[in-house]
Amino acid sequence: MIRDSYDVIVVGGGPGGAVSAWFAARGGASVLLLEKDRDIGIPVRCAEAIGQGGLQGILEPDPHFIAHEINSLRFIAPDGTRIDIQQTDEVGYMLNRRIFDQELGRKAASAGAQIITHAYVSGLIKNSDSIRGVKVRFPAAEKEIRAKIVIGADGVESRVGRWAGLRTFYAPKDLESCYQVVLGGITVDKNLISLYFGNEVAPGGYAWVFPKGDDIANVGIGVSAAMIDGINAKKHLDQFIERHFPKASILACVSGGVPSAKPFKKIHGSGIMLVGDAAAHASPLTGGGISNAIAAGRLAGEIAAKCIADGSWNEKDLSVYTRMWDKRWGDNQRRLYRLKETVFKLSDDVFNKAAAVLVSIPTEERSIKKIIATTLKNNPKILLELARTFF
Repeated sequence: MIRDSYDVIVVGGGPGGAVSAWFAARGGASVLLLEKDRDIGIPVRCAEAIGQGGLQGILEPDPHFIAHEINSLRFIAPDGTRIDIQQTDEVGYMLNRRIFDQELGRKAASAGAQIITHAYVSGLIKNSDSIRGVKVRFPAAEKEIRAKIVIGADGVESRVGRWAGLRTFYAPKDLESCYQVVLGGITVDKNLISLYFGNEVAPGGYAWVFPKGDDIANVGIGVSAAMIDGINAKKHLDQFIERHFPKASILACVSGGVPSAKPFKKIHGSGIMLVGDAAAHASPLTGGGISNAIAAGRLAGEIAAKCIADGSWNEKDLSVYTRMWDKRWGDNQRRLYRLKETVFKLSDDVFNKAAAVLVSIPTEERSIKKIIATTLKNNPKILLELARTFF
């Protein structure tokens, strides 16, 4: 039975929303999580990879939701030069996002949160500038449900943030247009992630091959929304697949926007906080957002529970959320944004020259830090561009 009011309402059942609901409920708040789709974790709009650190303090790695480990990374330059890196300090995981998201939902429910799917939030309840709940359309009815705090985890297209008067829009250059397919009947190394660069491949972005087994992979492409120029992400991906996997079978497909922006200056208001893509928490450089959404969800849930326990949840009380996020992760997000602005403006020729230098590094000595240092040392143009960007 859905009540008329809760301490906390979370809009969106992805990782950020589920973790928000979990930690708010664990902290003693009454919590309702509303998901517009019929199932938690479906559809999967994600390449499904996460670093080991993204799970720490949340879930122990479990074969139930982890397809396999990732221990190698391959960069492919525009001219086809390949640079392989062995991950020695931290492994990554390929997730089964449907099961992973449902596991986070189960954790939230076990902590006491109530989860309702097929629940379309159509507006907010306001009292002056304060948020006091949500308006929801269910399959058979509409309802207003009040709450002391609303957490918007409704993705890159976040309406909750806009309704609350928060800045949640992206400039075209800060939004990647993405298209991904699940390819079957291919041969891949399941422990190796591959990233392809070049203006012919993916202008302002990159293509990826994220294996989910020895003969299946998530293959996708992200291109800058400001650089599409008549050829959309799907067409770029069709060309990529025809070149690299001409005999593959497409088992599933999905499209959407991925943010690559600086953090928003304000992700809270009176009675509201934003989490994940709704708050520009994805990495501006890679577009990866699971780890940051989880971290933000935990922080938002814990702050919501504390504010409920303290009996105050106005804008000043919730401002600690924006401040703590920015203190912990803001500088890194801004550095990645500046790096993105530089890297994706480099010509294919510069990429190719850098790759030619990097392949000379012995494989066992390659690391991300080593590659960056070697690139800067041997390619003055990249060094100059980075200097302009950072200084």
